Amino acid sequence: MAALQRIVDAGVNVIACTGRPFPGAVPWVERLGLAGPIICYQGAQVRTLDGAMLLDHGVPHELAMDVIRYARERDLHVQAYRDDRLIVERDRPEAHIYAEHAGMEIHVVPDLDEAMGPTTPKLVIVSTPETLELTLPEARSRWKGRLNVATSTSDYLEFTSAESDKASALRFMSDRLGVDQAETVAVGDGRNDASMIAWAGLGVAVEGSPSEVVAAADRTIAGPGHGGIEQLAVALLS
Repeated sequence: MAALQRIVDAGVNVIACTGRPFPGAVPWVERLGLAGPIICYQGAQVRTLDGAMLLDHGVPHELAMDVIRYARERDLHVQAYRDDRLIVERDRPEAHIYAEHAGMEIHVVPDLDEAMGPTTPKLVIVSTPETLELTLPEARSRWKGRLNVATSTSDYLEFTSAESDKASALRFMSDRLGVDQAETVAVGDGRNDASMIAWAGLGVAVEGSPSEVVAAADRTIAGPGHGGIEQLAVALLS
């Protein structure tokens, strides 16, 4: 926290960029003492802390249903979102694992086809890391050019619209703040971070990240609890 505060105090615009839904992201952003805006839902939305929408690129309904049918056929847990509510068709253990992690309530609906709106910010398949490692390349091939597909943690496979990822959201924010691409820094440890790490002027991967994340980065820092943010502060402020 102290290292992050030094970065903020130096005048750096620090933006939280997370796969978390907006309601699950706000408590963490407030705990970190950041003023917002928040890049949330994997880059599908950019919101102010009071919820005002600055950017909204959801997955169109029929494309979302294609993912849902794919999951149904394989008996995989899948979830969508509407009006910041987590919606599922079946009350499965995977939903509770996600809801506890995200700090959200589960809403069980009879049919996602009817419960979703015209778009959903993202869809998430929750399963074991072993299952998702097999599912990821198949899903990327199946929806290539139509959806962005990546893991955020080893047990979450996330789907956003082709125009929505963390890189596109970071580009939006840099344009909004008048910051040149060369002056941007992106830090992350998940496959969903690879695009923004590659796009940023300085891309930073956390040690132990998947290989495609490390390959996208210019440098690495230590993981949580091992002084990584302090390393970042030194690199940015020296």
